[in-house]
Amino acid sequence: MASLFREEIQSIKGVGRQRARLFQKLGVPSVGALLRFYPRAYEDLSHPVPIRSAPLDEPCAVRATVTQSPAGVRVRGGMTVYKGRADDGESSFELTFFNNPYVAKLLKEGETYLFYGKVTADFLRRGMTVPEFFPAGACPPIRPVYRQTEGLTSRAIGSAVKEALRRLPEEVRDPLPPGLRAGASLCGLREALENIHFPPDMEAAARARRRLIFEELLVLQLGLSGLRNRNVRESRYRFSRDCTEEFFSLLPYRPTGAQRRSVKEAMGDLASGRAMNRLVQGDVGSGKTAVAAALCYCAAKNGFQAALMAPTEILAQQHYESLRAIFEPAGIRTALLTGSAPAARKKEILGGLADGSVGLAVGTHALFSKGVEFRRLALVVTDEQHRFGVTQRAALAAKGDGPHLLVMSATPIPRTLALMIYGDLDLSVLDELPPGRRQIKTYAVSSSLRPRIFRFLKNQIAAGRQCYIICPTIDGDQNGMASVTQYAQKLRAKWLPGCSAAVLHGRMKGAEKEEAMRRFAAGETSVLVSTTVVEVGVDVPNATVMMVENAERYGLSQLHQLRGRVGRGSCQSYCILLSDARSETSRARLKIMCGTNDGFRIADEDLRLRGPGDFFGNRQHGLPALKIADMATDMDCLREAQDAAKAIAARDPALELPEHRGLRAEVRQLFARTDYSP
Repeated sequence: MASLFREEIQSIKGVGRQRARLFQKLGVPSVGALLRFYPRAYEDLSHPVPIRSAPLDEPCAVRATVTQSPAGVRVRGGMTVYKGRADDGESSFELTFFNNPYVAKLLKEGETYLFYGKVTADFLRRGMTVPEFFPAGACPPIRPVYRQTEGLTSRAIGSAVKEALRRLPEEVRDPLPPGLRAGASLCGLREALENIHFPPDMEAAARARRRLIFEELLVLQLGLSGLRNRNVRESRYRFSRDCTEEFFSLLPYRPTGAQRRSVKEAMGDLASGRAMNRLVQGDVGSGKTAVAAALCYCAAKNGFQAALMAPTEILAQQHYESLRAIFEPAGIRTALLTGSAPAARKKEILGGLADGSVGLAVGTHALFSKGVEFRRLALVVTDEQHRFGVTQRAALAAKGDGPHLLVMSATPIPRTLALMIYGDLDLSVLDELPPGRRQIKTYAVSSSLRPRIFRFLKNQIAAGRQCYIICPTIDGDQNGMASVTQYAQKLRAKWLPGCSAAVLHGRMKGAEKEEAMRRFAAGETSVLVSTTVVEVGVDVPNATVMMVENAERYGLSQLHQLRGRVGRGSCQSYCILLSDARSETSRARLKIMCGTNDGFRIADEDLRLRGPGDFFGNRQHGLPALKIADMATDMDCLREAQDAAKAIAARDPALELPEHRGLRAEVRQLFARTDYSP
């Protein structure tokens, strides 16, 4: 099988240079890659239905004999429409094709075919427009449907796959050991590849799919396990003193059980002599910063330095102010380093970092810029980790001699999925909110209530509160979506005349965005009209209303993040979701938002309703793309694969045993084009 990945796709009969380029566009450069290019769906032709009882506007198969071969008629615009008829012995229907002069020769009168498509009805007539068709005697019962590109049809891909399957050796070396296959009731690799492409029935396709999903997830987990083992290294920074209780006594509140648990897990890493690589994942307001602060405090009290990196200057400033108030009375010098720091101040800070007198450095990406040197950097913390790439984290870690790494994320992700996306990190979960935190009241309403909503906003502003308003576009579009710039103008002129409103969006320069957020945080403006760039922002306790226009445009997790911008003070806060969407799915999603403030439950629902798109993509940071597994539906299989991977890694972490060599080759193949090559 491995040798087929070295055979170019152009070696397949019927694949010339031009078609090879189209295959490569689909990510299929070799014969082996073609065999692993799985169908995205199937057309079931095994149960044709009579024309008379065929369901309308749903794909189905109809067996019928051509009674009138398609004939062409030119219509306005230069198009030629070809119409013919077919009969199943009881009823007939019309066949319609466009600009296809070959169809008259392919559909011959008196011949019987299987037609696949959607049946439409117009008064007493039924028909199919541009159906797929096959000679009845040479029709596969189940036809694969592949992802395609312009110039390369699914049928052409299927023909190439048939040729590729013929090249499989009689004895295919299966990467899954026989014992593992038997224990998990999985079919062999050859059977799986044949039946995933051309199954005799849907049961065979399901067996093949389960086998290939298990294999893909197992290989991924083994690769991530190898990556984690690679990250396990000795650390010269062993924390001999646990000062966390001392730190907790300095806080004006009692830490939650989840905070104490996460700090204890991290302290175990810091005292072990091995370098920590840990993710702290928690809902909005769960207290991740306090966990990081406790560890930074311990670093300083052990004679080391810590650095906390935030994605924006204003967030870094906020972290700095809150941490300095705790650290400096305890004798720990704290410094803020950002790109806008004055030269004299920057020089002073750099000196403190270099001589070790600064125990905690808070800042932006400026922390890993040229010229920044630490004396004993033992702990690196990155806030809102998905805003930083792997390279940036590594650059900051390189400022020290193998420091411990803690990353924080306020994006709740189902735990099983988090273990996959952040598979190179140990995981701590803050699943408990501090006591006394008020629930944010959430309402989903139509735009017809906008006048009433603005009266409510006016009352909130009159009481000294502040409001966020989120719009999906910057300049608007042809679909009438709310735009930031137009909305702010209407707000000042019509809806809330006299109010101080600021604008924030992604096209603004960095300094302009920082200034807009600074003014809002300082209470100089009452309303901030923004795109979702405000999703990760600063703590503004005085903001009590989050209003989202066209709320159906956003995923549940994103709406939850936006809602988390309010509810940070002592006053009751509100989230208002405006939407005129009529679909049941949109209504169901917004109803979930109104029913819970639990980010982890919302993440589960988002995954179920929308699939893994919100969790993968950019947040995957270079992890290999999955070809067949679907995290929205295959979670049970993922858990089985994770258990199997743990058992294999515990016995043979380097996959050196003879029965695991096939798995090792698959791991290398899967991770070949990523930044994570184990």
